[in-house]
Amino acid sequence: MSDTGSLAPKEPFSLKKWLGRRKVQRTIIIISFMFIPVLLLFTFTYLPFFNMIRFSLYDMKYIGSRTFVGLDNYMEVLTRKDILQTFKLSLYYMGASIIQLALALYFATLLSFKTKAGGFFKGAIFFPYLVCGIAVGFIFKFFYTRGFVLDTVLSWIGFSTDSLPYWLKDTKINNYSLAATSIWRYMGQNMVLFIGAIMSVDNDLYEASGLDGANRWQQFRYIIMPSIQTIIMLNLILSITGSLSAFEPPFVITGGTFGTSTYFLMMHNIAHRYQKVGLASAMAVFLMIIIVIVTILQRIGFSLAGDNDSDVSRKTARKLGKKEGTK
Repeated sequence: MSDTGSLAPKEPFSLKKWLGRRKVQRTIIIISFMFIPVLLLFTFTYLPFFNMIRFSLYDMKYIGSRTFVGLDNYMEVLTRKDILQTFKLSLYYMGASIIQLALALYFATLLSFKTKAGGFFKGAIFFPYLVCGIAVGFIFKFFYTRGFVLDTVLSWIGFSTDSLPYWLKDTKINNYSLAATSIWRYMGQNMVLFIGAIMSVDNDLYEASGLDGANRWQQFRYIIMPSIQTIIMLNLILSITGSLSAFEPPFVITGGTFGTSTYFLMMHNIAHRYQKVGLASAMAVFLMIIIVIVTILQRIGFSLAGDNDSDVSRKTARKLGKKEGTK
């Protein structure tokens, strides 16, 4: 007898039927969700980044021939006086960022507890962060212009307009004026991060310290500060990296004139105005190296400070215990 089952002809392969299978569709969806984001990430992030590193080794414009120069662009970054001068200007913005963090922490501490019109003040302080950087630049351009808002306000309280400096032209004060705009704009962002961290502190610690007679300053010193040191460090690092990449205030308000050109603005001018793409790429890579170094310092800072909430709680409880024991 013959086995009719083993001799049955196979069904011809149908792509439509294969794609209609549930298992195949699920696999296609998984691959699509993985492939498309990875493709977009590679196309718009990693590919330009690797090209930028490659461009930094050439003397080139956007259009035209390229000449391989090796590390000459990096040497120029480290030896050109006008580029090195921009690093000094970053110190103004770094100093401003310290003031900005101190003010943000002060307001966050006040507004984290019950305060009259606290919601209004939170919104008012955070609002500048929502304003476009270019718009902020135009606001302060007219704010600082001779005879406009700031001079008018100062004249109301007795200052003679003739005795006031040119806030944007005087090289002794114009970088302070520009750095102040960064404080106005970014303080709200830091404040919101601080408020989030302070709100996460266990209320029992406040109650226990209140029963022990701790005042507000002692609660801030021994409870709030140790509990939010991770956020403080994070804000500090963000502010420092942001100060290295300050661009909008000098670009819009002064155009980089009168000694206000920052590193980012200098890089922009070298790339787009002078068409030295290789040198600008080397500056970008150099800035990335600085940010990596700052990030490594951040990690070291976290490890030294103890990046662990439970450790913080134990430290806080231990400090409170010590304080209680000394009474």
